[in-house]
Amino acid sequence: MKRIALLLIASLLFQNCKGQKTEEVAKQEEMKEAPFVWEGANLYFLLTDRFNNGDKSNDIVLDRTKETAVNRGFEGGDLKGITQKIKEGYFTDLGINALWMTPVVEQIHGGTDEGTGVTYGFHGYWTKDWTAIDPNYGTKEDLKNLVEAAHSKGIRVVLDAVINHTGPVTEKDPVWPSEWVRTEPQCQYSNYENTITCTLVKNLPDIKTESDEEVQLPPQLVEKWKAEGRYEQEVAELDAFFKRTGYPRAPRFYIMKWLTDYITEFGIDGYRVDTVKHTEESVWQEFRKECDFAFTEWKKEHPEKVLDGNNFYLVGEVYNYGIHAGKAFNFGDKVVNYYDKAFDGLINFDFKWNAKQWKTYEQLFSFYDAKLHGDLNGYSVMNYISSHDDGQPFDVNRERTIEGGTKLLLTPGVSQVYYGDEIARPLRTEGAEGDAHLRLFMTWDATKDETKAELFNHFKKLGKFRKNHAAVGAGKHKMISESPYIFKRTYNNNDYTDEVIIGLDLTKRAKSIAVGETFKDGTKVRDAYSNQEVTVKEGKVIIDSPFDIVLLESIQ
Repeated sequence: MKRIALLLIASLLFQNCKGQKTEEVAKQEEMKEAPFVWEGANLYFLLTDRFNNGDKSNDIVLDRTKETAVNRGFEGGDLKGITQKIKEGYFTDLGINALWMTPVVEQIHGGTDEGTGVTYGFHGYWTKDWTAIDPNYGTKEDLKNLVEAAHSKGIRVVLDAVINHTGPVTEKDPVWPSEWVRTEPQCQYSNYENTITCTLVKNLPDIKTESDEEVQLPPQLVEKWKAEGRYEQEVAELDAFFKRTGYPRAPRFYIMKWLTDYITEFGIDGYRVDTVKHTEESVWQEFRKECDFAFTEWKKEHPEKVLDGNNFYLVGEVYNYGIHAGKAFNFGDKVVNYYDKAFDGLINFDFKWNAKQWKTYEQLFSFYDAKLHGDLNGYSVMNYISSHDDGQPFDVNRERTIEGGTKLLLTPGVSQVYYGDEIARPLRTEGAEGDAHLRLFMTWDATKDETKAELFNHFKKLGKFRKNHAAVGAGKHKMISESPYIFKRTYNNNDYTDEVIIGLDLTKRAKSIAVGETFKDGTKVRDAYSNQEVTVKEGKVIIDSPFDIVLLESIQ
């Protein structure tokens, strides 16, 4: 009897291991069949401090204890909290395959107090030390764990790079030396010169990115590093960097070294670059070169961790750039192409208006298809319906949420889901001013709210379909039928081909979908929205579902 019991246990263990192996093989095959394509990525953007609190011990650090204006202080979100949600599968369930976080580098220790009350650098854009992680967010070990957790789920990690400016000057944060920064004049934004050789706002020191003059390390950094016991190491690494590159020890090159360290140390996959148009375009070409070098070196050192053959990804924030402009950004007195030898994509400030004002899906989809496979062929734009610093989002009162999700996730280009779009997180907070309205802590209770379930499931279904099919974001668009509205997307890359058919605004009952020659008779297809499997007959399929959307994919 004992022997039989042991054999039974061994058999169950074998079956379990076999099942796990089969599941793992299935995952690998799925990833192999659906290659990751940056041009069609489904990217999730979050404020590191406002997403999830995974470690309450770092909620209050560096004596950041003053009462702040509404939504303008550190609120506990951290790297451990993000990692927790990665491991739980939150992003996987949403079909997210790239994750962008606001800067995680150490912020100014003090706060500003002008008009609206005290504001701390919770958002990450007020750098004090590019070489350190802000203790409110966590540690370098926390970042390492986050990247590894994301990669294990097939999710790329995009950090946020700031080269244009340091943090504001406070009682705790002295101004950097005049060789490093300018503190005036303030930008006027009426031409090229007074948009880049100036400070964005009052008390935000501007890095002299145009300078090739050699400068010494800021005394406050020297003092800080010595107190932390890492001065010699940091200096040795800088010496090696400048010896390898031959660059002068000018301000921008120090910062490029510090930022590319996050590539070689952690294996991040990309950078979203802040305030691009406020810095000379040549700076981004130099940054591109150093990012590519660092990514190549990381891949050589960690061949077992390389996800695929994609290059390092750079997407730029050229404020008010829109897809209509193609590769050009016009300052009035000068036109600049920021894609040239620099960015893979730019954030598209046009999308929210196009999504709101254009009357049909076809007008939106066909225009974006023409631009991305015409003027912008080989590059991309990042579309969004809400963001952290855009006070005029697509749907400020969250009244058109299903429509917004459909347009965002099915329009050609990269889709940027801002944290909470999927659950209609409020974009207005009583007592808040300016950008603070857009930065409410993630409302996790809403993910379990039955009234939000339809929206949440909508984002999940469309997001997963987009993730599984490069054709959705990166493929060619073609309308099949205007009424009912049915279209196809086709993506070809070497020996990989992906085709899908999508129907929108359909009847919420049995519906006939013409598939033409995309799926031949006898082909088994699945509607990923209703999870029905059917067979193509006489060039069409019949889907009987209570939804007005159909997402067809071949399952053969």
